[in-house]
Amino acid sequence: MYGCLMLTLEQIAQWKLVQELTGAARADIDELLWRRDVRAASREVAQSSIARGGADSAALEGADLVGVEQSPMGKVLAASLAVTAEAPRMSEIWPNAPLQVITGLHTLVAKEFVDVQELARPRLTQKADDPLHIGSLPQHQEIPGALMRLSQQCSTTRVPAVLEAGYIHGEIMRLRPFTWGSGLVARATVRTVLSARSVDPSNFSIPENGMFESTRTAYVTAIRDFSTGTQAGIESYFEWFSASLGLGARAVVI
Repeated sequence: MYGCLMLTLEQIAQWKLVQELTGAARADIDELLWRRDVRAASREVAQSSIARGGADSAALEGADLVGVEQSPMGKVLAASLAVTAEAPRMSEIWPNAPLQVITGLHTLVAKEFVDVQELARPRLTQKADDPLHIGSLPQHQEIPGALMRLSQQCSTTRVPAVLEAGYIHGEIMRLRPFTWGSGLVARATVRTVLSARSVDPSNFSIPENGMFESTRTAYVTAIRDFSTGTQAGIESYFEWFSASLGLGARAVVI
């Protein structure tokens, strides 16, 4: 179940159901971007998106959103807000160096939680945090090669942006390549890709909110489905991912 995912972005892009699902999510985001009230308050909407997205991503990690700043949960929230804000700023780097973005986001989010030798580096053991209780991990020996293949695919792909964002998120969640913070990094990369590919360049939508509202149980099921590496499993995952993006686009209220 948790072996190497051999299907490429280009192969998945040929599946009609995935085309329909990701196309619907893109339409939901496009509708958000064309809203007059959103464009009239663009700065406030973008700031609110970061705040809500960071909080919801932290909540998915199990953080108490009313935690004291210096408590462990308060530090998770602070780290999540920081990486969510940084993600769109990485959009210029992403097309040429996706792996640099992934490791850079990890350095930012995990600096208060892991030893310096673990920052931005693939885990060397079968030890990794699992706040969603996804379960079994791929072998740590797989991680460096898998990250390199992922980076190579994303730096050369021409598939639709929503598909790329879903694939990178799914792979990081499947691999959990770092000892701590892989989930926060995975969700942040969704923002990076949507910004880099000009789907949501103004950072209006709140994908993390859609993931949170879909429930943790549905999130775990989706990642486990993706991890099967089968067409049925990956299509099921993209059904969840695309619906989450749609929820995140519709969550914007002025």
